[in-house]
Amino acid sequence: MTISRGERLANYAVLVLFAVIAVFPVLLILQTALSNDQIGGGGSFHFENFADAWDQGHFGSYLRTSIIVAILVVGLSTLFSVLAGYAFGTMRFRGSEVLFYVILLGIMVPAEALVIALYFDLREVGLTNTLVAIVAPQVAQSTAFGTFWMRAYFRGSSREVVEAARLDGAGHWATLWRILVPMGRPAVTTMIVLVFMWTWNEFLIPLIMATDESLRTAPLGLAFFQGQYTSGTALLAAGATLVALPVVVLYLFLQRHFIRGMVEGAVK
Repeated sequence: MTISRGERLANYAVLVLFAVIAVFPVLLILQTALSNDQIGGGGSFHFENFADAWDQGHFGSYLRTSIIVAILVVGLSTLFSVLAGYAFGTMRFRGSEVLFYVILLGIMVPAEALVIALYFDLREVGLTNTLVAIVAPQVAQSTAFGTFWMRAYFRGSSREVVEAARLDGAGHWATLWRILVPMGRPAVTTMIVLVFMWTWNEFLIPLIMATDESLRTAPLGLAFFQGQYTSGTALLAAGATLVALPVVVLYLFLQRHFIRGMVEGAVK
């Protein structure tokens, strides 16, 4: 099927339009972050706004907490998702379908419906206002999605490769970690990026589970910072830029694997 020049130009025009719509808010935030709130402050760039927001908003502590939480959630949920996805995708055992749909409840039931009951349960065992209370619920949520994601990959993987590995004497552990996981790097990378973004942007669970300032994550710290500087739009924009920067950097480094994983998932 050949595409005419007019159709190609129309496609490019639509893509450019959507790109402008997506990029414009980002450029507006950056412009605000580099501006001066003072009337008649001039048109020069004020990079010191980032340093002021960093110091006054205590974003160093908040970003450190978010990084620790993200590493724990992404690491644990990726490990559990790969193991569970391999079991559900390649093995057949009694009750596997029922157990899989029970796990999917973690995707279908929103966190808002469970967070209050979960808070009281964790309070009974003395885990509120701890890092465990922030990490554990997010690991459970991310593992539910990750199991669904990795099960789809393992079910669509090459059976010939798996059977050849079994003939060579490889067990389940070797087949998983030495063959299927390296082959599924785009799928695993896509899952990691998605879980990292969800964990980094999570607001409700850290707000409910922890009241100690040392346990505030970056989005939660930005909300408190907004309450202090509602009139200082430049500092607020600088703080928002600092909070969003790690997600942007991670995506830029892994965008090739992320897009490849999304495309392969869509094809399957």
